[in-house]
Amino acid sequence: MPFAKQPIGRKVFIVCNTALLTAVFLLGILPFMHLLAVSLSSNLAVVAGEVSLWPKGLTFDAYRFLGQKQEFLQSLFVSLKRVVLGTVVNMVLVVLTAYPLSKENAKFPLRTLYVWFFAVTMFLGGGLIPTYMIVKETGLLNSIWALILPGALSVWNMIMLLNFFRSVPKDLEEAALIDGAGHLTLLVRVYIPISVPAIATILLFTIVGHWNSWFDGIIYMNSPEHYPLQSYLSTLVTSVNLNLEQISTDDLAAMNKLSERTLRTAQIFLGALPIMLVYPFLQRYFIKGIVVGSVKE
Repeated sequence: MPFAKQPIGRKVFIVCNTALLTAVFLLGILPFMHLLAVSLSSNLAVVAGEVSLWPKGLTFDAYRFLGQKQEFLQSLFVSLKRVVLGTVVNMVLVVLTAYPLSKENAKFPLRTLYVWFFAVTMFLGGGLIPTYMIVKETGLLNSIWALILPGALSVWNMIMLLNFFRSVPKDLEEAALIDGAGHLTLLVRVYIPISVPAIATILLFTIVGHWNSWFDGIIYMNSPEHYPLQSYLSTLVTSVNLNLEQISTDDLAAMNKLSERTLRTAQIFLGALPIMLVYPFLQRYFIKGIVVGSVKE
């Protein structure tokens, strides 16, 4: 029905809803536009506070400075490797754990015990020092696996996928079992295809978690060349400010054209850009995966 022919109440709702969604959209996009504008603006414009949503004195010096740093490129490679390996390990463990725990107690007698075993870890942890000692004694320090294995299984994600698996119609499972399918075939050919929304949601959480993690890189890596990108970016400004005697002449010349704020906004934008590119491809599964996976039937 055309808008002009809508009842008054419906028109008010459409206008208010459109205004609200527009405001939410602007609240989400304007900060990133400001970050990008600052990172692409000249030092004088940034220091003078003249930059809002559009660059002034367009320059790519901040990105050129970061792109020429070998440490930056190395940390980017470490982060990419962590995201790929960590996502594969996390997703495999989450799926293989959620599937048996989604069965009834009659089929899996110790199911409740195992669920409580995992659930307790959501509220109680060993703490930083015991975790560090375990990572050290297992020889994982200064390796990519120190960033992956300590958090290899997310109990939150496992419970969400478990509840999604429990919503799968039992008729499909029984039909597959009658046809001679085993549990592995049942998981791969029945449960996983039906659970794509939940799996895509967990995949998004996992990618974002690995990409944004920075503290574990600083704790478990003994040398900066093994830092993931976020750990490197978190120390870059401090190292630039405090260790000027270690900076080359070329770097000093480049920094004369930059302000601390320009460099920092360039870091933030580069750190958020990959997730901004990945999210649109998984967003259509996000809401359905959250809603169905969080409701136990």
